[in-house]
Amino acid sequence: MASTTAAVPVSCCGREGGCACAKEATCSCGKQPALHCNCEKAQAENKTAGARCSCQQRPAGSCTCSRSSTENTKPTGATCACGQRASDSCTCGGTQVGQASELETDFTTKASGA
Repeated sequence: MASTTAAVPVSCCGREGGCACAKEATCSCGKQPALHCNCEKAQAENKTAGARCSCQQRPAGSCTCSRSSTENTKPTGATCACGQRASDSCTCGGTQVGQASELETDFTTKASGA
């Protein structure tokens, strides 16, 4: 059976032999490999946007591999911008709205004075 990922993610669990957690991950129904869901949840299950678990196969907090007990805990301490992962293992890639930086100006939600 072919691996479900093309490349080992930098954030992967790092076990011997590549990303074992990516091979273990399944869609939430458990019938198909993650990102290859074909049940009624397929449209949501096969998306890759937003914060992900370490192997990048499942949304953060929804891991189904043998690391799920670790992966699915709420991070403590410093978190990445999305707040769903620890700051040293961020997987959202800046794609989710987090806390605005005091150095940033948000032009998307502020009403114009025109």
